[in-house]
Amino acid sequence: MGKRGKKENKVKGAEKTAAKMEKKVSKRSKREEEDLEALIAEFQSMDAKKTQVVETSCPPPSPRLNASLCAHPEKDELILFGGEFFNGKKTFLYNELFFYNIKKNTWVKVEIPNPPPRRCAQQAVVVPQGGGQVWIFGGEFASPDGEQFYHYKDLWVLHLGTRTWEQIKDYIYYNDIHAFNLDTFTWSRLQPTGTVPCPRSACQMTPTHDGSGVIIYGGYSKTRAKKDVDKGTIHSDMFLLRREGKEEQEKWTWMRVNPSGVKPPPRSGFSLAVGPGGRALLFGGVCDEEDEESLEGDFFNDLYFYDISKNRWFPAQLKGNKSEKKKRRRGKKGEQTNETEGEKEEAQGPTEIIKEIVAEDGTVMTIKEVSPAAQAEEDSEEEEEEEVDEEEEAAAMAPLVEPCPRSSAMATVKHGKLYLYGGMFEVGDRQFTLCDLYSLDLHKIDKWDVLVEMDPKTQEWLEESESEDEEEEAKGGEDEEEGESEEESEEDADHPPVKPGEALADYQTRTEKYWLGLARANMGPDAKEKKVQKVGHAMAKVFFEDQE
Repeated sequence: MGKRGKKENKVKGAEKTAAKMEKKVSKRSKREEEDLEALIAEFQSMDAKKTQVVETSCPPPSPRLNASLCAHPEKDELILFGGEFFNGKKTFLYNELFFYNIKKNTWVKVEIPNPPPRRCAQQAVVVPQGGGQVWIFGGEFASPDGEQFYHYKDLWVLHLGTRTWEQIKDYIYYNDIHAFNLDTFTWSRLQPTGTVPCPRSACQMTPTHDGSGVIIYGGYSKTRAKKDVDKGTIHSDMFLLRREGKEEQEKWTWMRVNPSGVKPPPRSGFSLAVGPGGRALLFGGVCDEEDEESLEGDFFNDLYFYDISKNRWFPAQLKGNKSEKKKRRRGKKGEQTNETEGEKEEAQGPTEIIKEIVAEDGTVMTIKEVSPAAQAEEDSEEEEEEEVDEEEEAAAMAPLVEPCPRSSAMATVKHGKLYLYGGMFEVGDRQFTLCDLYSLDLHKIDKWDVLVEMDPKTQEWLEESESEDEEEEAKGGEDEEEGESEEESEEDADHPPVKPGEALADYQTRTEKYWLGLARANMGPDAKEKKVQKVGHAMAKVFFEDQE
């Protein structure tokens, strides 16, 4: 009986420790919660103080993702609006407006009175009407602690000619298919027939080459699996929403599309842009491999073309510098080289470049950049080539550089060039937001040009930690029953002991498995992994401090 009672006391002590830690975390979370509508209104009141348009030359925008990147319909400019940034502790939302001059490689920040509230993940489209317009619909706002979200359903237009923002309030919002008339500023609800795509988020759309419809590809959704666990699904299906007839006689039909060719592997968070020749371009993305305990993302930096007229996918491969091809062809006709066949194959194989970037907080990020082999050309013409100077030969031998793997990057096409900006990638549990800018000539597809390099100083990530000045729990309350300290002292004997001179971080790392197991046992199988980790780390910290 004595031993049994002792074990029961230990279990109760562990439950109380877990409850106390969870209560502390909950209190801190409540203190950080914001009234989102009040916060949005506060930001809008700040924006309302701006009464005139101000244009300022500036460095490239700060790191962000889920912004809008559009090509100006009349000028050699790109337009960047909004976006979000998360540094591990705090979420930042933007409603900044930037213009990028393609020829000069310069940025200008434009402050226009009465802009849309701060947001990310909005939909944006550019039209040439009225000197050029950028239409913005919807998006998301998040509290600084990332615990609360507000979803917009508003519609805005940026008049590029007059540099003015205008909110369009004549609209109806449903979770259906709607068309917006740019002449009358009104919505009309479509009622298409056929096979409708299942509900999803983050799908991408591109118009058909003849303008008669819209192609919808991919997306992401979650379904409730066994044991009340959400399971994510990455969609890789494609649908065509086709219009037939004109005006009052028009009809819309959903049709499932089964493209041929080499299809991209399943992914979400990819970037899509419309290129020349009736082709859509897909870049990057991430494929999340998740189970009940963990979530790992496999990031991509590959490029695929979708030929809309032929309904066919095919991967894009950098062709390399022309000087390299000339050198190869000269070798065929001239003297024999000492290279073996195996050496030739090795020389033509893909090259993997490993970069180590040290962030401002000391984090070492390892980025792999794969430079594919130049595509061989079976071309018997032009056997006699001009001499290649040393600079061209050096450029030809240099490895081809590609953007590092990423998701949620912004992409657009202007004058036959693909422009890729920002996005995010992960290193372990850390998420880093990018602000680099690349361009790729879609007529040559020979190499990526780096317009803005990634700045390691912008790669900020702040680990969550318990507040040092958090108030102690009041003693003598209902939870502090008589004899509790005695029970907890008996319980402490079973916890992993603290080694002499051991630091808190080292102790938490060494005993993490034990404390997470204890937290999971007390919180139940349905508790979210992130919350279990937070409680487990807090329990370890309390025990560590009690032993000092």
